[in-house]
Order: sequence, then structure tokens, then C-alpha cells
Amino acid sequence: MVLEGKRILLGVTGGVAAYKAAELSRELQRAGARVQVVMTGAATRFVAPATFQALTGEPVFTDQWDARIANSMAHIELSRTADAILVAPATADFLAKAAHGLADDLLATLCLARECPLLVAPAMNRQMWLHPATQRNVAQLAADGVAVLGPESGEQACGETGLGRMLEPPALVDELADFLAPKPLAGRRVLLTAGPTFEPIDPVRGITNLSSGKMGFAIARACRAAGAQVTLVAGPVALATPRGVARIDVRTARQMHDAVMAALDATPRTDAFIAVAAVADWRVANPSERKLKKGGAHEAPKLEFAHNPDILATVARRPDAPWCVGFAAESEDLEANGQAKRIAKGVPLLVANIGHATFGRDDNELLLIDERGTRLLPRADKAQLARALVAEIAQRLPPR
Repeated sequence: MVLEGKRILLGVTGGVAAYKAAELSRELQRAGARVQVVMTGAATRFVAPATFQALTGEPVFTDQWDARIANSMAHIELSRTADAILVAPATADFLAKAAHGLADDLLATLCLARECPLLVAPAMNRQMWLHPATQRNVAQLAADGVAVLGPESGEQACGETGLGRMLEPPALVDELADFLAPKPLAGRRVLLTAGPTFEPIDPVRGITNLSSGKMGFAIARACRAAGAQVTLVAGPVALATPRGVARIDVRTARQMHDAVMAALDATPRTDAFIAVAAVADWRVANPSERKLKKGGAHEAPKLEFAHNPDILATVARRPDAPWCVGFAAESEDLEANGQAKRIAKGVPLLVANIGHATFGRDDNELLLIDERGTRLLPRADKAQLARALVAEIAQRLPPR
């Protein structure tokens, strides 16, 4: 785990979302981090310091002149030993202080005196978030290298709905882990496909498969966490887009083919193409424009089939072809079938798995197949496998 053994200084400011910081402190610890909490005076109006001390097992600091710091330099002592500072919630007032370098309390001062990364999770009323002053402050923080996590849209404590909700604690833990992860793909562009395709028979029926898209979306997130600029072409799945990933939604294999080619043509250079999607090999050549009726007991519609374009092979044959990774969902003879597919597609790396046994699951095992042979990534959750696969890809990518 990326956060294992990391010391995270959690700043809590005076917003109603401060109650979520208690859950966040526990989630960070579950991820392996050690958490030290620093609160503003206003934050203590919402949650008592004793709550965080009980949850983290660490003393909570609120005062610049805390007598527990022998040299009265809490802003130095606390920040120097932290791997990252995460302020959640970050109020409009705190964002303004941080953007302008004000240092009138312990939290603002240690953020100014820090040597470690600073991440902020804004939380405020939608009008406060959209106010030009707040937007200027956020833009300045981003320009200064501060990571701004969120906010998201939703129902707010004031009863209004809109942008300004703090990201939920599990999402913030993921964002922090991604931020601190190694960046072997920094400066690289990665294009992925994920999910199934849907080939229509008539307006309400179609041919598809059991792919959930979970593996592809996990790889997209892992690529982004590794520093890549990521474009994800997704079939019809109900999965949230990984933060920072550009998503293109498609339905059929031909739409996916066209979206992939357009994405390759639109960028100066794509470094890697990872074809995770379970693309239908055939489509119905004569789909009906109207819903087909059931008919008699022995009647069945006469369907004609045509081959869909082979997206991976087409990309691999391009003069400007990126480094390609294929996926194969097999039901038997995994190594032999995977190696044959790798050679037929003309790609350097193929990732094989038993498709019917993993579609829709949260875990998997992957067999990496290249010209030298095979290597097994043992069963683990798909997020962990995605990180391991991306590390492999980063090592194998040719230099620019």
C-alpha cells in the first residue's frame, strides 16, 4: 500500500464537513498511515479535539504556542516530520489564507513553513465556492503546486444543492495515495479501452458480454496515479470515471474503433495503448429498426453476422503505433491461446485471464505473456493488480 508507514498531517478547519474528518482519520489509518491532527479554533466548534485524539492515538494541536513543543515552534516541528499535509475540510477562509501566504494560526503557519506536499479538500456553500475570489485563490494554489481535491456536487448542509461538497473520506484516501505514488509514467500519454461492447439486434435487444469494465477502469486510474495523461474509451458500463482521466463513452465495437483512431490522430504522440475492453468479434449485419416480435413457437429471427474491426491489430499496424498491450479472456489453454493471440495481433505484451471466472469480480489473476515467456501476477484485488501491471508496462516502455 502506498500509504503504509506514511505520516500524514491532517488539517481540520471550521466547516460542518469537519465531522467527516473523523472518518477520514480512520480511513487513513486503515490504509497504513500514521495520522497527526491539527485543528483551527473554528474547527473545535464542530468537533472536539478529544475525538481526534481518541481516533488517532496522537495528541491534537490547535495552538501555535502549545507547551508540549519545547521550542514553541509547532509550525516547524509538526510539518518537518510529515510526508504530506492534507487539509480536509478546507474552508474558503483557509484557501484565502493559503493563497496569500497568511500565517495567523498554527495550521496556516505550518502550511507556509512546510517542506512536504500540501493537498486541500474544499468544502463550502456553492455560492462561496463559485465566488470569483475563491476561484482566484484556488487557481493561485494550483499554480503554487498545491493539489486541490474536489469539491463535488451534491446536497449541502444549508439545504442547497451544487458544487462545494467535500469529497468523501474513501475518495480522499484514494486521491492522497495516487498523489504520493511513484510516477514512472510522468510525461507519458496512455490510451485505454474498457468494458464490453453492445451490438444491436433491434432497438431493445443486442449482443454483449459479461465484462464489467472494472479491470480497465482500475488500470486507467493506476496509469493516472503513475503520472500519465490518460484517455479512456469505455463501453456501456455504470462505473465512475477515475479522477483526472478523460473519458469517451461508446456503445458498439465500430464506435470504439472510431473513437480510438480519433484519439490517436488527435494527439502528437500516444506512448501506450492498452486494449482491455471485451470487444464483440461479430455484429448483426441486418439489425431491425423496429422491435422484433416473438412470432410463432417455432419461429426465430434470421440474423446475419459480420466481423467487427480488430481494434488492437489495427492500432499495432499503424505507422505511428504506440507500444501496445492486449488482453485475452480465455476459457482454456490460457498460455497457448494467449501466445497465439499475441503473435497474431503483433503486440509485445498480452495479458491473459480466465474470462468467465473473473468478469464482474473485484479480484483476478493475470498471466503476462511476451516473446520471452510468461509471468503470473497472483490473485489480488483489481486495483492492486492494476498497479502491478502499470509498473510492468512502465519498465517495458521504450524511451521517447
